[in-house]
Amino acid sequence: QVQLVESGGGLVQPGGSLRLSCAASGMIASIYAMGWYRQAPGKQRELVATISREGLTNYADSVKGRVTISKDKNTSYLQMNSLKPEDTAVYYCNAFSSLGTSWGQGTQVTVSS
Repeated sequence: QVQLVESGGGLVQPGGSLRLSCAASGMIASIYAMGWYRQAPGKQRELVATISREGLTNYADSVKGRVTISKDKNTSYLQMNSLKPEDTAVYYCNAFSSLGTSWGQGTQVTVSS
């Protein structure tokens, strides 16, 4: 079993930056990919970025060039730059493992002046 806890969300002005963190615990060795997703009010949850165990990354077109996903042994990170109001959402990290898919509780990101 894998447990995930997000942190780093908050209020930021348009054009600002945030770095989100996702700390994993439990059966970490079973994880083969981690990702970040977001859900805005009234909208469906959508992919932001993923990173495989091998370090391969994938980004949504809406954030490409502004967002970087990275990881270490226990934690994934989402560096977000040049933030826009439309980036406002609850951001969730996840982990894909041989035991299934795990989700964190989410962290709020609000981009507003």
